[in-house]
Amino acid sequence: MDCAAEESEIRAALAGVAGIRSLGFHLSARTLTIDADRAALAPALAAIRAAGFDPQPLPDTGAPDAAAGKRRELQRLAFALACAAGAELLAWLGGEALAWRITGSALAALAIALAGFGVYRKGLAALRDRRLNINALMTVAVTGAFLIGQWAEAAMVMALYAIAEAIEARAVDRARNAIGSLLKLAPDRAELRQPDGSWRVVPAAEVAVAAIVRVRPGQRVPLDGTLVAGSTSVDQASVTGESLPVDKAPGDALFAGTINLAATIELRVTAPASQSTLARIIHAVEQAQGSRAPTQRFVDRFAAVYTPAVFALALAVAIAGPWIAGWAALDAIYKALVLLVIACPCALVISTPVAIVSGLAAGARRGILIKGGVYLEQARRLKAIAFDKTGTITEGAPRLATWTALDASADAARLARVAAALAGHSQHPVSKAIAEGLPASDAGLEGFQALAGRGVEATVDGERYLLGNHRLIEERGLCSPGIEALLREHEAQGRTTSLLATENRALALFAVADTVKPEAAQAIAELDAMGFASVMLSGDNQRTAEAVAREAGLRDARGSLLPEDKLAAIDALRERHATVAMAGDGINDAPALARADIGIAMGAAGTDAAMEAADVVVMNDDLRRIPELIRLSRATHAILVQNIALALAIKALFLGLAIFDDATMWMAVFADVGASLIVIGNSLRLRAGGRAR
Repeated sequence: MDCAAEESEIRAALAGVAGIRSLGFHLSARTLTIDADRAALAPALAAIRAAGFDPQPLPDTGAPDAAAGKRRELQRLAFALACAAGAELLAWLGGEALAWRITGSALAALAIALAGFGVYRKGLAALRDRRLNINALMTVAVTGAFLIGQWAEAAMVMALYAIAEAIEARAVDRARNAIGSLLKLAPDRAELRQPDGSWRVVPAAEVAVAAIVRVRPGQRVPLDGTLVAGSTSVDQASVTGESLPVDKAPGDALFAGTINLAATIELRVTAPASQSTLARIIHAVEQAQGSRAPTQRFVDRFAAVYTPAVFALALAVAIAGPWIAGWAALDAIYKALVLLVIACPCALVISTPVAIVSGLAAGARRGILIKGGVYLEQARRLKAIAFDKTGTITEGAPRLATWTALDASADAARLARVAAALAGHSQHPVSKAIAEGLPASDAGLEGFQALAGRGVEATVDGERYLLGNHRLIEERGLCSPGIEALLREHEAQGRTTSLLATENRALALFAVADTVKPEAAQAIAELDAMGFASVMLSGDNQRTAEAVAREAGLRDARGSLLPEDKLAAIDALRERHATVAMAGDGINDAPALARADIGIAMGAAGTDAAMEAADVVVMNDDLRRIPELIRLSRATHAILVQNIALALAIKALFLGLAIFDDATMWMAVFADVGASLIVIGNSLRLRAGGRAR
């Protein structure tokens, strides 16, 4: 099963088999999964064989057999080409000598048998079922040419066609293997800790969840897990597309297939090999390859009409040519046969799936997981993009933005030491952000007390200190007009404030904020330059939403939105802009993601819910991947248009030559297979990945 056209033939062959629930085609692996009653298996296989295919069960280990099979195929085709060349030589040297003609025709018949057995098997099955596909056209054309005495040319055409098909299949495999090669990034063996504390190398597939695995510097991580011992730097490009290594400390997540760069580490396995993030990415892209993009569906429908029309035209040329143009009968038949070979729709049919697969692969290599060709094509049509705030535009966790000593003469280091000690004993997110943003404190606390809804207080070095919100400071009578002005200034920027004070006076102000991602402004600027309307939808208050939007470069921010309000906002954007995307965390924003034309989940590496909910998953939480998605969609569409135009233009040119000039079957096979190779080569330009231009 080599292309989408043959997938359609198999679907048609199985349409009448009772008991089949669904068919799963994976062209990347050339496999078909049949979900059916057990009794339906035998009739299904019989129907596939009747269509000219030879179904085989998946081998346990097929790599060596596959390599040997390819070598045998190349040897067979090389011998067929040699026989065809011998037939051509005898036809040129022998003229009308009977012995030479008999020998030449025998060599030609051998070449056709060696190179065209598969074509004839599928072609005869197609003709029997009245299906006019590429194999049926080649079967009629080569047989007809042989019968009218053009045996040498018929043999050479079949040999060249078979060789070109093999080259074409190898080129298509390059696009298909772009995804499959990702799976090879995860090593198949892991160093597993034994109950006695020793280490043993075992197959990664046998490692259980919660087991401890060791990874040395320079090795790839074999399984998803959580770092439990050691700190290192990890190259995560294979999963998230990040170009720079990421520092990892105990408690951080690690993904199978990533490279440990710095030190020996130990991780606790969180998922079996078959369910790693890398494996789920590949599975999702394989499913995406099975779904047909709009352009592909259009081309399939066009080819279904185009092929019979060309067959009818060839028949008309053979019958009417002698009457209208005065051709000899054999010349008219020859022109009709040439026309059939030229008109094969293979280049047209293959022009879309190879481009789509290459685009999906390019996105996956950049950490953009696209769930189907329909979304890859549709992304270029987007006019507006809505962003969630928390976790999408912002980091999703509060951080200490700044702090200020209220008395210029105060010892700033001592204030930071006291504040860090107080904040470190609180579980409140704001206190945690302050503690993480200040140097670690060695101050001892006495009489620590949490003040519900206000803050904390404790004795440090014999003096009582408070760390709390505006309300606490006001209740203790420590506020002032100057402090009020500072508080208003920070609140206008969407920050949450806390104050450090003694029982007599306020000492320092700490401002905590959910900081905007460093790349957010660049991503929004790129989208603005591309002509998109960008809007932020947030559940936070309007003032906070506007402050974050200003920092990120967004001109439209809407705050205080409940989930149903976000749905209404998406509907309003669709009425105004027609096609809208929603970018969110993939869980809390699930309704809005589902309502939008394209839902984009951010930072979903390792999370099943986000990967399932969204149409597109940005694995590394980088907003700049969204404009990259748009560029990739536009590049893929451009390739699709170029491919279809090239295929039709080449065929139109040679069809004209076939009817009005002296086109030969050699020209015909180059027109057909040459066009196929051109569109495949053009599509493979997308496979390089990077920033699609």
